[in-house]
Amino acid sequence: MSTADTKADAERLGAEIREVRKARGMTLKDLSAQLSCSAAYLSRIELGTARVSKALLDEISAALQVDADWFFPKRPGAGPLESRHVVRAENRRPLSGMYTRSKEELGFEDALLSSTLSGQCYLILSRFPPCEGAPPEPPEPLEGYAFEGEQHAIVLSGEVELRLGDEVIVLRAGDSFSYPATIAHRFRNRRAEEATMVWAMSPVRITW
Repeated sequence: MSTADTKADAERLGAEIREVRKARGMTLKDLSAQLSCSAAYLSRIELGTARVSKALLDEISAALQVDADWFFPKRPGAGPLESRHVVRAENRRPLSGMYTRSKEELGFEDALLSSTLSGQCYLILSRFPPCEGAPPEPPEPLEGYAFEGEQHAIVLSGEVELRLGDEVIVLRAGDSFSYPATIAHRFRNRRAEEATMVWAMSPVRITW
C-alpha cells in the first residue's frame, strides 16, 4: 500500500473514498467521528486537496470496512495514461466484499472493470456460479432491490433469469438489456455452468 503521489492520484483516491462512504450510508460527520481528523479535513481529502497519511488511510479503511490496499490497484503500463486508465484482467478489483448481502444470497460476485469509481458511471463484470441465487419467481419480496439510476448489461456466457418487476425473463449469451433501476430486479443462474455478464451502471453505486 502507498499514499497518493500526484494531484490526479489524490483526486482519484478522494473520490473513491467518497463513493465507498456514500455506499455505506455515512455522512462526512459520521465517518469523521470514527477518525482522528475533522469532517472539514475529511472533505478536503475527498476533494483531493489534503494529504492522507498511511495511518489516517488505515483508519478510514477500517471505518469503511475496506482493505486499504483496495484503493491502490496494480496499474503497470508503458506510459502514465495507460497506467492510469487501463485495467488488465489480472488486476481487476473485487467489489462483492463491500456489499451488505453475501455472494451466496445475491447469487453472483462482481469485479470492477472501470479504472476508478470516481466517474459518472462504471463497468462491472458479474460471475454467476452454477445454480446459485435466491429464486426470482413471484411472490418473493424485492425490498432493497430497487434504487435510483439505470443499468445496462450484456450476457457474455451462460443463462441468467432476470426478475424485473413481476416478470421473469430468461437471458442467454448475447442478450442485452437496459432499464431504470427503480424497477425492482433480481437474478438467478439455474444452469449447471457459470454465467457471466458485463454491466454499465449509473450513478456509481456499490451497495446491495
